[in-house]
Amino acid sequence: MPKSTHVFKPNSSFNSSFNLYCFDRELRKLVTAEIEKIEIAIRAKMIYVLSHEYGAFWFSDAALFSNNVKFRSTLNRITEEYDRSKEDFIASFKVKYNNPLPPSWIILEVSSFGVLSNLYQNLKPGRAKREISHHFGLDDSTFESWIHSIAYIRNVCAHHSRLWNKALRISPVIPNNPQKTLLSVYHTINSNNGSIRNINNRTYYILSMIVYLSKIVNPKTKFKNKFISLLNKYPNVDPLAMGFTNNWKQEELWKIEGSFFKRIIVHLGWVK
Repeated sequence: MPKSTHVFKPNSSFNSSFNLYCFDRELRKLVTAEIEKIEIAIRAKMIYVLSHEYGAFWFSDAALFSNNVKFRSTLNRITEEYDRSKEDFIASFKVKYNNPLPPSWIILEVSSFGVLSNLYQNLKPGRAKREISHHFGLDDSTFESWIHSIAYIRNVCAHHSRLWNKALRISPVIPNNPQKTLLSVYHTINSNNGSIRNINNRTYYILSMIVYLSKIVNPKTKFKNKFISLLNKYPNVDPLAMGFTNNWKQEELWKIEGSFFKRIIVHLGWVK
């Protein structure tokens, strides 16, 4: 039934709506915490590789970037964040040195994830750019798209917007040949008209991206297990409404490690 009719679905109640709100709130907290770890790993890799390749102030070298207008805009944002920062190490640098900006391993500590995304996206193709993306198991164009989407999701969570069944405004690309296992199915079937819909603008794909990157950043990550526990806590949540495919439980990426969580999925009836 179209939402424009403003007719409640059968068996709707305040409690069921509140439970969905609580699930969404906990999901956003879980996603935010994991994105923070991914962001730190991306920041560290970019600083290390690009500083070794191009020097400490690579971020301010226009010759390294494709679009000069975007370069100037990003550098202005970096300068604004530097001027705004109250961090002790920034204050100490301003007292001790006359440089207009600190080296990358200092300045990018107070720069947003959006700035990191813009720097990488605008960086000219080359060995250093490929080295960064390959470290995370992706080609450079896919990595550009993914970190742009992750920055967007981070803002969605920071502004307390709905996430769980959101149709995303920014759709990350589906890689042709990821270096590690991602997914085998990238579409769902619309039950209303039988049409095929790609999943890369749905929460399921974003969560799959986070699982993929988290396993590279920390092979012992428990993000996937924590998400399964969250689903178990809110059994009224339909994973299909999040864009999950019918076979998602069989996807290699989503297989659960550890006996405790295997007992949970048996309890849920996902496996025998």
